[in-house]
Amino acid sequence: MSQIDQKYLDPTPIIDSDHQSIIDYATETISETTDTIQRAIKLYYAVRDGIWYDPYYPFYLPEHYRASNVLKSGRGYCVCKASLLCALGRAFGIPSRVGFADVKNHLATRQLIEFLGSDLFVYHGFVEFYLDGKWVKATPAFNRELCERHSVAPLEFNGREDSIFHSYNLEKKQFMEYVADHGIYADIPVDIIVTAWKEAYGNARVDSWIKGFEKSGGGSGRNFYREKAL
Repeated sequence: MSQIDQKYLDPTPIIDSDHQSIIDYATETISETTDTIQRAIKLYYAVRDGIWYDPYYPFYLPEHYRASNVLKSGRGYCVCKASLLCALGRAFGIPSRVGFADVKNHLATRQLIEFLGSDLFVYHGFVEFYLDGKWVKATPAFNRELCERHSVAPLEFNGREDSIFHSYNLEKKQFMEYVADHGIYADIPVDIIVTAWKEAYGNARVDSWIKGFEKSGGGSGRNFYREKAL
């Protein structure tokens, strides 16, 4: 492994792949599997379905993305889940990094669109694993239960082809549209994400979210699983 790639193997304060809970969870998930691609696949499904997608999860501090915290909470939005999957990969020596893109969600809930003031999801996060000599995208954001509620086929991952959002749902309605690429990172760029959110959604709106989380102790009071798709 070249020096430039080493950063995709090392733990960081946020992607804490050396945390004992991360190591234990990765070990339990992988079990007796020795093939690297099969290990990555098992880790992907563990995060996709084991950690529930929550778009109303706190987003403004490093601790909100720390892999061990996400694992403990059992929920998080796409960047939180990407952080965890990245950490699990590194815990077992799989070069892993986080990528970001803006996506237009054509099948969100009315409540979420009103909350954001937009159907643009800025700095959506995913993972890239280095497997069999190439980087492969893995998107563990939406758990199976959520996909079933929204008539979307759960994203599969075979370790050889990119796993990215479907353009259409099972009812042939437009689902996700990638509109901007923000590149890849070895760690979660929290300040960059928060700044991008303020530019996209407005300072006042984002500041109100932060104040709400601070006042409630980290809860939003919203249940995404009770909301219906548009």
